[in-house]
Amino acid sequence: MDATNMVRTGQRHRWAVAALFFMNGFLSGSWAPQIPVFLTRLGISEFTLGLLILLFGVGAVTAMPWSGYLMSRHGSQKVVRGFGIVAAFGLLGVALAPNVPLAAIAMFLFGGLIGGMDVAMNANAVAVERYMSRAIMSSSHAFWSLGGFFGGGAGGLIIQNYGHLTHAIGVTLIALVVLALCYRHVIADKAPATHEHHKFSLPKSPTVYLVGLMALFSMIPEGAVLDWAALYLQQERGADLATAGFAFGLFAGAMALMRFLGDAVRNRFGAVNTLRISSLIAAAGMLIAGLSSHPWLVIAAFALAGIGIANVVPIIFSAGGNQPGMASTTGMSVVTTMGYSGILLAPSAIGFTAEHTGGFSMIFVALSGLLVVVFLMGRLVHTADFDHGKPGE
Repeated sequence: MDATNMVRTGQRHRWAVAALFFMNGFLSGSWAPQIPVFLTRLGISEFTLGLLILLFGVGAVTAMPWSGYLMSRHGSQKVVRGFGIVAAFGLLGVALAPNVPLAAIAMFLFGGLIGGMDVAMNANAVAVERYMSRAIMSSSHAFWSLGGFFGGGAGGLIIQNYGHLTHAIGVTLIALVVLALCYRHVIADKAPATHEHHKFSLPKSPTVYLVGLMALFSMIPEGAVLDWAALYLQQERGADLATAGFAFGLFAGAMALMRFLGDAVRNRFGAVNTLRISSLIAAAGMLIAGLSSHPWLVIAAFALAGIGIANVVPIIFSAGGNQPGMASTTGMSVVTTMGYSGILLAPSAIGFTAEHTGGFSMIFVALSGLLVVVFLMGRLVHTADFDHGKPGE
């Protein structure tokens, strides 16, 4: 294959994996405006809703290792395609659930499908990076945020005017169309021919766990906005359903914009300075969102928080994968596991706390404090400043 055809093929693979990220983000974002309807339709308390959201996280955490195992046997192409086909129906299953037991099963499966697809599409993005010999991970995550923006932003309007079930059917169809367009262009990586077994041991260096704690403190606010912002705006700030749906949508949209710009910002200012500035911006956004009484000011504050969080998490992940004297996969596994527990599992605890403390306002204020802690720990991400000209190393 000549150089021109290789470039064209690489671009097709690159846009295919971008579409997969968009699809996953779109499905996740479309869940946010469904939450208030889900609560009233099943007649459940915020605590019960929190438990159901916890099942989403448990499903994702359960499926992630299985996705890795399947990829070790079949490669990321087949696995991401398989998870993608079934994940497209995940939200529809939740919307159709008529009672709490079936909703619990639907939430567990929905979380598992989203989580399994997430791991596989990230692995496929690495395969594209190797093929193209350049990094694409940051912008791939930007497409996830862009999908969340469209899913969350439009969802409230559609649900208010046409109902939650029509919305879920539309989301399913859009997801399937996106998958169909990129399906044959997903890069085929090679599954390992042999399987080597090594005794697993946790890293002894405390630094990687501190970096993981930074990831946790950065992703808890993201999970809180995804699962609770719409309900907060409706119940405590008097917003209608359509307005409330913009909370996560604009948060994700702001994240998408900054992630497209993230590599240039980080190259200009360095990982430590970028993280410190970004974490303070995110903390200010969460603080304003918790203290403001006007719905649109709250939404704008969530967007400000999205601008800040956008580049914090990729920098922390990069630092985790570049710990001195430690395999990149080992450091990355610790940091990502700790971080994703914040976005998948912590929101259930937030729902429980809100029900017993009288609301979400002070919770968002407290979450701004976590981001200040990330700012104070900023020096720990200095290992993220490595040679960006050597993708895959």
